Amino acid sequence: MCEAPRAGCGDGDATAPAAEFDVDVVTAGGRRRIPAHSSVLASASPVLGSIMQRRMQKNRDSGKAGRAVIRIRGVTDNAAAAFVRLLYAGRCGEGEEESEDMEKYAMQVLVLAHAYQVPWLKRSCEGAIGARLTADSVVDVLQLASLCDAPRLHLRCTRLLAKEFAAVERTEAWQFLQENDPWQELDILQRLHEADLRRRRWRRKRAEQRVYMELSEAMDCLDHICTEGCTEVGPAGRAPAPSPCALYATCRGLQLLIRHFSKCHRKSCALCQRMWQLLRLHAALCDQPGRCNTPLCMQFKRKEQEKAAAKAGNDDDKWGLLVKKVKAARVFSSLASRKHMGSSSQY
Repeated sequence: MCEAPRAGCGDGDATAPAAEFDVDVVTAGGRRRIPAHSSVLASASPVLGSIMQRRMQKNRDSGKAGRAVIRIRGVTDNAAAAFVRLLYAGRCGEGEEESEDMEKYAMQVLVLAHAYQVPWLKRSCEGAIGARLTADSVVDVLQLASLCDAPRLHLRCTRLLAKEFAAVERTEAWQFLQENDPWQELDILQRLHEADLRRRRWRRKRAEQRVYMELSEAMDCLDHICTEGCTEVGPAGRAPAPSPCALYATCRGLQLLIRHFSKCHRKSCALCQRMWQLLRLHAALCDQPGRCNTPLCMQFKRKEQEKAAAKAGNDDDKWGLLVKKVKAARVFSSLASRKHMGSSSQY
């Protein structure tokens, strides 16, 4: 196993023999010179490998002896030292010291991991920063995620902004953004608006799916009532079933609607109109070649066939779309029930 050099150590204070080190990592301030192995850095980062290759070739061409020098700029000395330690930890496993480095310097290390193309370290930094994300820091982290091309972190920031936007608006970072970078503010607001639109579309789609599933259950109950009978109503000459079916709430409501439909004679009755629509939907879904026990099924089938012939096969109307959706919901419901029965039979 390789051993990571201690941050801040001199040339002769390394944890491995000095002769084994062939690269010096110099921090931005020049106050730290961290000895390292070129093989470790090159295997962790292709950018560092390319830099070291050029530096070593330059030293050989000029006849200079000694280690190649790599300068890490743009971050503090401690963050640069933590970056080197984490590169070693990627090969040797993560310990307490590396966890502490990630907790203290994750944002600066993310910049270095992006610049030197270390994807595994970049993902680790995204997770560490995202785990400590707050309303006070989300604006700064969002800008950092955009600069470093960190989509996972950007998504977490967007979700927190959408969830706690009222708290974010009161922070100094948001006020500074409003005063100094209105374009960035506009971009954030547009993203939040788009996320809200997607959430509303998803909720509307879920509500539509629930309606289609309820209609599918109503069709099953209508077939059940008209074929076998259920609790109170059923086909003529056949006693209703003694116990309620599994879909009791839907079946009970449909029975009450059938009883009302059989007695009511008002043309403008809303309940009767609903029953007419359910009977028409059943006829559109019914695939029995012979006589169907459901009332008016054959009559509705003939009417739909006449309408289809008059429209020359045009089936793009709203009613045709509703029939397709309910038919798909019945298929999904059937598949789900089969899967559930198969899993329960294994036990």
